[in-house]
Amino acid sequence: MALGASHRLQDGVVAVETMTRFALAVLALASGVYTYLGVRSLLDGSPTAVFFAAIIYSASVSVAIYAFWSYMGRFYPHVTGAAARGAMLGVMALGCAMIIAMSSWLNAAALAGSAALEQHLAETVEDYTADLDKAHQNALAAQSLLPDIQRTSERFARLAEDERESGALTGTTGSGSVVQLLSQMSAQLGELESNIIASRERVTNLFDQGRTHLETMRTLVSAPGAIAPRSDQFSAEVVALSGVITSLQQTSIAPSVKRAAEDLSLGFIAPVADGRAADLANRQDQVMATIRASVAAQSTVLSQAADDILAREPVAERRFVPLSSAEAVLRYADDFIPAWAGAISIDLLPAVLVFMLAVVHGVIRRQDERLPFAHRITAAELLEALEVRRAVERSGLDPEDAIRQAETQDPASDHPTNITNLDMPPKLPRKGPQA
Repeated sequence: MALGASHRLQDGVVAVETMTRFALAVLALASGVYTYLGVRSLLDGSPTAVFFAAIIYSASVSVAIYAFWSYMGRFYPHVTGAAARGAMLGVMALGCAMIIAMSSWLNAAALAGSAALEQHLAETVEDYTADLDKAHQNALAAQSLLPDIQRTSERFARLAEDERESGALTGTTGSGSVVQLLSQMSAQLGELESNIIASRERVTNLFDQGRTHLETMRTLVSAPGAIAPRSDQFSAEVVALSGVITSLQQTSIAPSVKRAAEDLSLGFIAPVADGRAADLANRQDQVMATIRASVAAQSTVLSQAADDILAREPVAERRFVPLSSAEAVLRYADDFIPAWAGAISIDLLPAVLVFMLAVVHGVIRRQDERLPFAHRITAAELLEALEVRRAVERSGLDPEDAIRQAETQDPASDHPTNITNLDMPPKLPRKGPQA
């Protein structure tokens, strides 16, 4: 039974030898094709030079892969020593690393390069969307001061009107110094209010422009067709959007609000009391002092609010870096694990065949070692041994004595001998009758 099993394994090895060579050739060719597609995206120059350079590189990769795995399939299954097999495994590991370095990542670039570039563009869109929103919020932050400014301006205007109509502050009607001062403060706050409203319109226009650029960028990410022209147009949109974000940061009204708030207090010029009666002039001075304190308090509040707005972290300058398909596959490798697995499998699948052959040959050797010598010797070897025996007998020697002399002879001796050792090492079983 062991002899029959050994024969069947040996027949199987012989039967699949052609298929093994064919599989290695197809896998090496497939790897070369995808390597050509990957390396072509990395080369610059004339189309002819790029074509021939990529062809030469991919052909070299195919030959190297085929030769490497052919050598491993031929030698590794027949290496039996632990040290020798460990050395062969080390050579195989080194060869696999070199194959991945020169071929597999380019295969992955060919398989998932366009998708990786689209991933890069999509993440860039998200980054610029966040930048645009942040710049828009910073630019509109001063708008939160508008209700307080409007309320203060209206309060000063109402007090001025009440003083003019009924003398609510000094007890004397008419347009005196108090009315002039209140009207002056109301006018300054009204001018600041107008500036903030005008800034809002400009910020809105810039934000609309930025959203238009973002919509175009999103369209380019998901549009069909080649990725290279879309990437070029995407870069142009990024430049335009960066300009919009910069303009939004420069449009903030917060610095102007801070200066206007400081002018309310530092630039406060109270008119001289114009009351003809001493009592009226005193009342006017008291009211203007109160107004001065109110203006100073309002100036402090507005200045502090403007400082809080200016203390916000500005939008960091972002620079869009176009990537090649190979670079994109490396940067976003975690998102394209299936593509990497397929690219590496094309190059390293022959290792499975090599280990399979090693297992089969190991089984054949173990079965062959358990067979008696009569089952291992072939008919040709038997005839040759009989001829040697007859030659020994014709010479007048006893064959058994000749064998004993050969066994006791010093192996290091250089003297030739005509005695043939019939105890030959185990050989692979030849095709014989089925057990």
